Amino acid sequence: MTKLIWKWARRTVVAVIAAFIALYLGDMAVYSMRGSPQGRVHVNQTIIVPLKGNKQEYDYLGASDVPCSVSIFSQGGEDACWILRRNQNKATKM
Repeated sequence: MTKLIWKWARRTVVAVIAAFIALYLGDMAVYSMRGSPQGRVHVNQTIIVPLKGNKQEYDYLGASDVPCSVSIFSQGGEDACWILRRNQNKATKM
């Protein structure tokens, strides 16, 4: 009985990995065929400065338009636009 469970578990894991690889390669192919479409997302940037007594100071650096790839996964060295739209506030620790 346990051998049967492990057999199905192994098949499921292999199928999920194969589906992920196929989705990623398909996304890369569509991204390339469409001519590497680019977008821009308005992102607010903040820097976090540590202070004495375990306190922090937040300094607003301004907003800028960040280039992004119009795809499901990050392509061309840029984040996907849907990821940047969901996370429009970027904080960087110093």
